[in-house]
Amino acid sequence: MTQAFVFPGQGSQAVGMGRALAEAYSEARAVFAAVDDALDQKLSDLMWDGPEEELTLTENAQPALMAVSIAALRVLEARGLDLADAASHVAGHSLGEYTALTAAGALQLEDTARLLKLRGQAMQRAVPVGVGSMAALLGLDFNAVAEIAAEAASDDEICAAANDNANGQVVISGHAAAVARACDLAKERGAKRAMELPVSAPFHCALMQPAADEMQAALADTDIKSPAIPLIANVTAQAVSDGNTIRDLLVQQVTGSVRWRESMIWAADNGVTELLEIGSGKVLTGMAKRIDGRLAAKALNTPEDIDGFLR
Repeated sequence: MTQAFVFPGQGSQAVGMGRALAEAYSEARAVFAAVDDALDQKLSDLMWDGPEEELTLTENAQPALMAVSIAALRVLEARGLDLADAASHVAGHSLGEYTALTAAGALQLEDTARLLKLRGQAMQRAVPVGVGSMAALLGLDFNAVAEIAAEAASDDEICAAANDNANGQVVISGHAAAVARACDLAKERGAKRAMELPVSAPFHCALMQPAADEMQAALADTDIKSPAIPLIANVTAQAVSDGNTIRDLLVQQVTGSVRWRESMIWAADNGVTELLEIGSGKVLTGMAKRIDGRLAAKALNTPEDIDGFLR
């Protein structure tokens, strides 16, 4: 069995996440303390006690989700797991790509925490609240959604297919009015559901260009090493190992589509048979079953999960 380690993105956060890991393992506590110090913020308190609306803010959710994933991974590593021996690839959904690179040694934990804080702030600054929105369209394939998004866009309003998550699950992003038009078109063309998502900004579309510019400047000053195992990149849905190429792809990722469905098919085509989702929630595990029948998937995010996996 060939494994890939995958790391969740925004939407997997929940108040209380990581608390059981911190209570059970000193290695997890060390990760949360390091992230708190790097951000000069008691992010761990917010993760464990809320309030939910503050944890959900992009600038908090992004480093928090990364911290939980790396905490779980460090626990596994302290008990004998060697990522380079255990897995052939890493991948992460949107912000999870930064987590994957940290897991594979390309980024340092403290640098990643600061980058994700900035990324969240930059994304929020890029578009005033209420100007943009995102919506999930269920029951249509990616090409159909891309056509609908193009039709809903106008000369001065953007609409784009932002996340190709799984078969029949595509997220669109852009100006709120254009996204609303796309939802109506999708329903006319057979979508099972078209629902606006509770997000604070329209991620992964051209409206995020100011955030991409900020991240380009920040990443230019960040040391990115070659990962111990290749990263399956969101924007290309192919493996990459060169640090400078990864830097460019992380900038492109801010405005580009998250090609998750294609990424997981690429993984299966290249010998991966099992995904291990490390961190909060089980979103990627659920998607795997819908993407490719060749992929088994398992989530490791509680002490019970970790202990069972190690046994």
